[in-house]
This record gives sequence, structure tokens and C-alpha cells, in this order.
Amino acid sequence: MRPLTKRLGDVVPAPVSVRPDPAATFPIVPGTTVSASPDAAAVAARLATALHEVTGHPVGLGAGGPIRLELDGVREHGPEGYRLEITGSGVVLRALTPAGLFWGVQTLRQLAAGDGVLPGGVIEDRPRFAYRAAMLDLARHFFTPAEIRAHLDLLVQFKINHLHLHLTDDQGWRLEIPGRPRLTEVSGGPGTGCDGAGPGFLTLADYADVVAYAADRHVTIVPEIDMPGHVNAAQVAYPELTADGKPVEPRTDTEVGYSSLVADRAETYAFVEAVLQTVAEATPGPWLHIGGDECLSTSAEDYRTFLARVLPLPGRYGKRAIGWHEIAAADLPEGTVVQYWRRQDDDAQTVAAAAAGRQVIMSPADRTYLDMKYDESTPIGLDWAGFLPLRQAYDWDPAQRLPGVPEDALLGVAAPLWSETLRSVADMQYLTFPRLPAVAEVAWTPQDGRDWASFRARVAAFGPRWAAAGVTYFRSPEIDWPPA
Repeated sequence: MRPLTKRLGDVVPAPVSVRPDPAATFPIVPGTTVSASPDAAAVAARLATALHEVTGHPVGLGAGGPIRLELDGVREHGPEGYRLEITGSGVVLRALTPAGLFWGVQTLRQLAAGDGVLPGGVIEDRPRFAYRAAMLDLARHFFTPAEIRAHLDLLVQFKINHLHLHLTDDQGWRLEIPGRPRLTEVSGGPGTGCDGAGPGFLTLADYADVVAYAADRHVTIVPEIDMPGHVNAAQVAYPELTADGKPVEPRTDTEVGYSSLVADRAETYAFVEAVLQTVAEATPGPWLHIGGDECLSTSAEDYRTFLARVLPLPGRYGKRAIGWHEIAAADLPEGTVVQYWRRQDDDAQTVAAAAAGRQVIMSPADRTYLDMKYDESTPIGLDWAGFLPLRQAYDWDPAQRLPGVPEDALLGVAAPLWSETLRSVADMQYLTFPRLPAVAEVAWTPQDGRDWASFRARVAAFGPRWAAAGVTYFRSPEIDWPPA
């Protein structure tokens, strides 16, 4: 295979600072070794594995190896930043934390792809935003723990550090809750999911394995239990959660807004607290996402009543609440995060929440929703937010999207992938790549360091890599792809 990356800065996301040394290169050859201090040994092992995968050469661990990882980075790079120096005699990767080293490893992995020759020079890098997320909807179509892990391994190559799992919705309930077995027996079983084609659920042991796998790759799992709307699956399992206590029929269509928990009923809050306590205790990360979107059958008064009871609950279990931007209609406890998903460029309630000190995650549907079709010929996906070609996913600034929500109010950027039209891993990959790398660069690279012409050239190199790895991707006509 011909070399895919020959210039020091030809990685995604683009680094903050690149100082090439064209006279220096370092070849990775059979027997090259990676060395590290004991506190960096785990990341060094990952680097050795990654270099073997992309070059085909056996790369081992050994004291005094020419590729050196050190936990003594410059503080100005922050907890996720790193410094990478490549010379003719070796490589030194420095960071303050193992997470910083891990993101530097992703840069090295990309630079080594192809012929294994690393271009010389110095990269100094750190993320623009602390929260860089992808979301996967397990409720409309379930993906197994193995499929989630494989997807996560593709995401981290682009320095994504949060995986938001949408675990419940009208069409399915995907996480075991002790004491509420019918949630998964009935609403996670056969016939659930859109068109009845996406059954399955995570046991708590499965969930713990996914959480641990992600943490080992410096990714935080963000679990979402959507409420007070999007709850038909819960009500199918437990009819006492309905307004009249009578059973409701399962739903496998794609409609939204018809279901709601009852705001003035004790059973509602007993259920919600039991669920949130279980999820909080199973999740070591700091976040609990409580949904809150598209509650079209919940009155404004009931919506505020419900959130007044529920939004403080994550704090009771040591977590911070995240909710879709509709929650900004309520009084938000300190620390609550608003996730903005509208297509519109104005939202007074989100602006007011930011002015009151609440952080915002940017997920505008017309820029980040990976389930939108690329164009009219795309065989899967939705189009209610319009088509989302690659350049549109790239060419925007989160700090300029919503006037009144400046950069210092932003926690980060997230790219949701809703699964109404997904039926396989290939479908998931097709809608994710190459748009996820575009959103990842939006989240990592400073606005003045991004350039569409540069990005389209850099992302093109991934075509042959994805093809070789069996990853299904969309060959966007906006990119001059090399032969697969």
C-alpha cells in the first residue's frame, strides 16, 4: 500500500500546533519497541498494538525503546493535551495524564498508517472542548456489547471521549433494572425496536463490561433514560405508569410525542427514582442524561412539575444531570447541562440557562445528527432536519451557532446517531463515517485552526484504511477518495 500520511499535520482532528522537520523521519520496522515509565505502561501497550495493526510489523515493549511515553507534560496542554516529538533517532510522547498520552497515541497511529514512516517534527496539541461525544440509540435498534465496543474503538481514533447511550424510548427498554424485570423481559424482547427489528438489552453485567471497556480507552459512558416522554416501552411493561392504569400497546413506528409519565402520581416518582438509582450506581462517570425532549403530550405545568422532582435526583447520587434543551423551560439545579439539538439559530430558554451559569452541549440537528441522510440518494436515514452532507457537518462554529451562548458557556459538542432506520452494524458505520471525523474536528481543533480544504484531503486517507478494516463508509462526492 502506498503511504497514506506523509506530512506531520495530516491527522484528524487537526492538531493545535505543528512544526515539521522535513529532514527527519523515523521508520517503524520489525522489532521496534515502545518504552514507558510504569504509570504509562498501559497506554504504551496500546500504542504497541496500534502500531502493529497499522504497519503489520511486530512492535514490542522494552526498556530503552526508541518510542518513549512520559507522564511529565507541559501543564499548559491541560489534562488531555500532549506533546509529540519525532526525530531521526526516536519518538517522545509527553502528557500530564494517561488520557493525554492516549490521545497522542491516536495521532501516532494515524501518522504510522501506510508505510510506517513517521514524519519528523513537533506537535503540541490540546482539545478545544472537554466534552466530545458520540451518541448511539440502542432503543430503536439494539446493538450488542461486542458491537458497541467495536464502534467505540473506531470513535476513539478521532479523540471522542464520551459515548452517550440512549437506553430507553417508546420502542424499547435496553437496560436491566432489578425489581422491574418486565422492562427488559417485555420491552427488550422479541418484536421490539422500530419495525420490531431491534430486540435485545444489556444486563447490568453487560453494561459494566461496556463501561469498563470505555474507561480503559479514556471514554466516559453517558447513560440516558428518556422521560417524561418517550416512555411507551416502560408503560407497556408496567401499565400502572399510564394515566388511567390500563395497558397500552407496544409501538414499533417512528412517531414521537404521544407518551408521558404522569406528573402527579406517586408511582411515577417511585419508578423514576428506582431506575435512576440503579443507573447511577452502575455508572462511575459523572453524568446522568434524563432526556426531556419532545414531550408533546405533557402539559407545560406537568412538565415543570415533573422536572422539579426529577432534576435534583442525579445530584443525590453524585451525578450531574444532562437533558435535551427543552429542560431549559424549568428551573435548573446548579450543575445541570442543557443539550441543544434544534435546527433553529435562536432559543431564548437555552440562552437564559447559559446566562444563569448552566453549561450547554451543542448538537444542532442540521450539523451533528448522523442519522440524517447525506443527500436524496442515501438509502437509509431520515431527512426531517434536511440533508447533512459532509461539508455541512464540518463548516460551523459551536460558539457562533446560538447567539447568547458564547464559547465559555459550552461544555462541548456531541453527534447523535438515532437508529430508526438502522438494521446492522454496516448501517451504523455508513451514517457515522466520514461525518463523525468532521464533528470530532469541530470539537477538538480551535476554530482558526480548521480549514475545509485541508480536512477533505486529510479525511480522504481514511478511505483505504476503513475499507481494509471492513468498515462500511459513505464515499462522499465532496472528497477525492483514493482507490479503496
